[in-house]
Amino acid sequence: MADSSFDIVSKVERQEVDNALNQAAKEISQRYDFKGTGATIEWSGEKILMQASGEERVKAILDIFQSKLIKRGISLKTLEAGEPQLSGKEYKIFASIQEGISQENAKKVAKTIRDEGPKGVKAQVQGDELRVSSKSRDDLQTVIALLKGKDFDFALQFVNYR
Repeated sequence: MADSSFDIVSKVERQEVDNALNQAAKEISQRYDFKGTGATIEWSGEKILMQASGEERVKAILDIFQSKLIKRGISLKTLEAGEPQLSGKEYKIFASIQEGISQENAKKVAKTIRDEGPKGVKAQVQGDELRVSSKSRDDLQTVIALLKGKDFDFALQFVNYR
């Protein structure tokens, strides 16, 4: 019998991020405490730009955006937000969405599987994802449960289970 396998990836649905951003922009435009403050959130190339007239307001915009991401099922571990920066009279925060598992993070996950997972489970790094294979499907389920229980500083999804 052939080995069963699944892939560990870190991907984000771009359309869901776009929807969360649009919902945040709509809420900001309608909220009373943001009226007349020039508060905006928008795409700026591949980054997300949040700007407002005060540091607290720009942090509030980030908070609104984070709540919209959570409602859409996107992990906040994928959001890489900078600190508020003063630019003229405006405060700005640049944020980006992290996708893919870096080599060092893939090695961390593979080491966790080797050290704590069942025997006979193999993990191979393939680009920005990780393929986990084993003869036993139960072992693969155990690995998924193990990784879900761990708190990595990046988001993981499990795909192509076969």
